[in-house]
Amino acid sequence: MSSDVLSKPIMYVKGVGPRRAEAFESLGVRTVGDLLEHLPSRYELLPKSIPIGDLAIDETATVVGSVGRVRSSSGFRRASVVADVVDGTGTCRVRWFNAPYIRDQVFEGCTIRLTGRVADGEQRAEFINPAFRLIPEDADPLADDVNVLIPVYPATQLLPPKQISRVVSGVLVDAVAAVQECLPPDILQRRGLLPRAVALKEVHRPTSTSSASSARNRLAYDELLLMQLAIRMRRARAKLANNAPQIVTTPKIDERIRARLPFNLTQAQNNAVTQIARDLRQTRPMARLLQGDVGCGKTAVAIYAALTCVANRRQVTILAPTEILARQTHDGICTYLQGSRVKTGLLVGQAKTRERRATLADFASGKIDIAVGTHALLEDDVRWSNLGLVIVDEQHRFGVAQRTALRCKARGHHYLVMTATPIPRTLAMTVYGDLDVTTIDELPAGRQPVETKIVGPRGQAKAWLQVRSKLAAGEKAFVVYPLVEESENFDLKDATAQLESLRTGELRGFEIDLLHGRMKSDEKLKVMNAFRSGSVQALVCTTVIEVGVDIPEATVLVVEHADRYGLAQLHQLRGRVGRGNKPATSFLFSDSNAKKARTRLDILRSTTDGFKIAEADLQLRGPGEIVGTRQHGLPMLKAADLTKDFNLLRWAIEDADSLLHDDPNLQKPIHNRLAKSIQQTHSLAIQ
Repeated sequence: MSSDVLSKPIMYVKGVGPRRAEAFESLGVRTVGDLLEHLPSRYELLPKSIPIGDLAIDETATVVGSVGRVRSSSGFRRASVVADVVDGTGTCRVRWFNAPYIRDQVFEGCTIRLTGRVADGEQRAEFINPAFRLIPEDADPLADDVNVLIPVYPATQLLPPKQISRVVSGVLVDAVAAVQECLPPDILQRRGLLPRAVALKEVHRPTSTSSASSARNRLAYDELLLMQLAIRMRRARAKLANNAPQIVTTPKIDERIRARLPFNLTQAQNNAVTQIARDLRQTRPMARLLQGDVGCGKTAVAIYAALTCVANRRQVTILAPTEILARQTHDGICTYLQGSRVKTGLLVGQAKTRERRATLADFASGKIDIAVGTHALLEDDVRWSNLGLVIVDEQHRFGVAQRTALRCKARGHHYLVMTATPIPRTLAMTVYGDLDVTTIDELPAGRQPVETKIVGPRGQAKAWLQVRSKLAAGEKAFVVYPLVEESENFDLKDATAQLESLRTGELRGFEIDLLHGRMKSDEKLKVMNAFRSGSVQALVCTTVIEVGVDIPEATVLVVEHADRYGLAQLHQLRGRVGRGNKPATSFLFSDSNAKKARTRLDILRSTTDGFKIAEADLQLRGPGEIVGTRQHGLPMLKAADLTKDFNLLRWAIEDADSLLHDDPNLQKPIHNRLAKSIQQTHSLAIQ
């Protein structure tokens, strides 16, 4: 069967046409091959039939019987079609609401097959809106009477799952016949995997629950293997580069840098410094991820690396995802460097034209040693005289295009990525698989614990009294809301409206102000300076303060609608308090009674370990919400589930290492199809 079948535009498939083709395209389906890769998200079980007399209430069941009396019924709110069905062992009642057309399809004396949940009717078992199929008079009603799994596909309002299923049925035989196997036979045999064509057929039309599971495992393994191969091949090519400057740390440089820091580094920080210093000595560009929990001291390690470069007469650029964090990082570096000859510069998006032009000229001439900024540093007109190191804080908060520009800027230079969002091991193996990983697993001495309290509507008045008590003692508070302004789409409190409410209510008598991402640069700077100085005691804000904001006097955090946030995000917000010498409290306000919401918040209350929280968030919300994999430039996983498929990932890692050890560029004939699959899914040219 020709592969032309798989490249056939979906528009020309029977039952599609131009209008439905647009709906399919919104799902990422443009060809028959794409449709074959559009996998069911779940299955509905249509069970084998049982006698009506054996029906059990609240169970899903199938019955086959003869239709008795059929009538229409008009209720208080909605009309229904009602029918009795008998099979010799008993009678059940069937009711379809708001479906008058069924009166024309179901008639007395016909044979019907029903599947649905059994309800407790007034006098007998009852089916409400069941799936049904009429059986022709000359057909055996119990023919093919087996358990059937019905695929349910990711769909849209214009393209429901059943419509997708019908289109899949029309192309499945020919499409599967055109599928070529990409795995070498030894891997298939060693891992006990189904052939890919068989797996695709079974995942769309499974013959049993176990066959559906085996099919998904094969397709998930393929996704993970291709990802691991692509990551390793990119990394191997990067290691061949020999164009980075050698940055040497001498005992004298080390002594002078440490003298600039107003504290001693922890053992974990010293270990990180040692690893980074070892990388910087190489002509191979460093590509390292520095991760650690909130407040573990990553910035100090990054400053050490930056000053090492400056001591070697190389420039450094530090990118931050927000202007607030960029300014804070710049100000912190300036504090450490008071009285030194090291020159720093700041570039943010709202810089004035004349100021920006002068700053760019200083970058290009080499007058500035350390440049700190936001995405403005990624613009084409930013040039350096002698760049040696690019440091990126919270890389996953930059978009795909920005990260691409970032890696281009860093090409030929050393590259250090920092994140305060601890990354579960399975994600680190995928999202950051092309980086060496350093973990700071120790908090500096004196870091204060943060007590976390989950507060329902009845306890909020008492919580505000505790906040007032803290403010009266000279401490500071963050009050976080999910929205800047009121929205018709969400019934949530917003920061702008609540500012005035708090001024006249819960926080009356205290100086409070507003901070959010839509404010102009000078407005945000003015508010933050007032908060730092103490003229503002409470900051009403959005999650703009989530990353890196360091106010040692802040000891109180209030988060409204806390159940609407991810655990990792709440942990980041909690990290904004307790950074000084006083204990801190985090109040998580939630009016949700949902068990899942309560479970999530209880996890946050029970631990301050960011790695445990990240693992829990991965289980509850999926990888995309934690580290931005949806915006990371990686293909979305369709079959693999990083919360469950760790064993498959381990296989993929082992097999990728083995394949590339024997054939680094996958040039052997037996690997041709595997190489082609990597090209198609990861846009990686095979050399």
